[in-house]
Amino acid sequence: MRFLFASDSFKGTLSSEKIMELLTESAEKIFPGCETVGVPIADGGEGTVEAVITVTKGERRAVTVHGPLGERTDSFYGIFHGDCAIIEMAAASGLPMVPEEKRNPLHTTSCGTGELIRDALDRGYKKISVAIGGSATNDGGMGAMRALGVRFLDSDGQELEGKGSDLAKVADIDVSGLHPAAGEAEFTVMCDVNNPLTGPEGATYTFGRQKGGTPEILEELEAGMKHYAAVIRDKLGTDVDGIPGAGAAGGLGAALCVFLHGTMKSGIETVLDLMDFDGLLGGTDLVITGEGRIDWQSAFGKVPSGIGKRCRARNIPAIAVVGGMGDGAEKIYDFGVESILPTINGAMEIGEALERAEELYRNAAERMFRMIRVGMEMKR
Repeated sequence: MRFLFASDSFKGTLSSEKIMELLTESAEKIFPGCETVGVPIADGGEGTVEAVITVTKGERRAVTVHGPLGERTDSFYGIFHGDCAIIEMAAASGLPMVPEEKRNPLHTTSCGTGELIRDALDRGYKKISVAIGGSATNDGGMGAMRALGVRFLDSDGQELEGKGSDLAKVADIDVSGLHPAAGEAEFTVMCDVNNPLTGPEGATYTFGRQKGGTPEILEELEAGMKHYAAVIRDKLGTDVDGIPGAGAAGGLGAALCVFLHGTMKSGIETVLDLMDFDGLLGGTDLVITGEGRIDWQSAFGKVPSGIGKRCRARNIPAIAVVGGMGDGAEKIYDFGVESILPTINGAMEIGEALERAEELYRNAAERMFRMIRVGMEMKR
């Protein structure tokens, strides 16, 4: 019997590594002598770099960059397979890096993400994946591109800093100084939304509020973003609003596509490809996946749906062990996950569930493996 464990972390309580440990312990208890393989998984958000470099035996590279408010901060990206790099925007320009009382997307910049990309290019990495979830910014990607040598100029020919409030000031774009290695590199943009750059479903109105945008700030940013899109169209000949996902990460999706010719791809699909997940499935009898809370959104680019689809294609059953279930969780059955097992085993407050996360997961894992054993005995 060969089990493959591939679960997302339960944010704030259990890491992917801890979950693998608990599953291994329970599997060996119920199925002595079984073979277990575990891999950490992330969907392109927090933990993506660690997941990929763990499986590929890569390493983390530390870099000092400018954070969302322009402060110097320690960051990192992953390197593997000799010429590959993987970058998390959240590690350089993420929302948690900005104290709640200072959140204002007029003042934040994606510069740090660009500095990570620049470092990777400086060191000769040719295949660069950028996970763009969790941003604190709404600058259209200007900060990141400025770090790579693109100059955004105002009507007086002065270079702009590249933050949200600069969107409305852009009069010209000079790409002549773009990092020379950018044209030789292949960029994958890990993104699971299709939002356009502007409009009611664009970067500003969809994501700006959670970054500290008041109605007045959002109105100013949207006007600036429309102006920015018009300048890109006029100067570079690209209609960014025609690019699905251009509005992701406050418009960084647009910048990566326009200036670096990046290709948009699902975050979880990119992660699974980078770690050769299909190869890991060889000889597997059952896959255990999961996440902290499963609901209707889990079918759209989250870890269980990505794992489930790969398993279904190879007729390998998959089960999701989760912290809790929300509305529409059953949609995941259409994506190759055969059953959902919540760890909660009785009525309790959320605080108690979080405090007892390890105990509850271990208990759920043992219950699951016992049920699998019953099913095998019934088949015999």
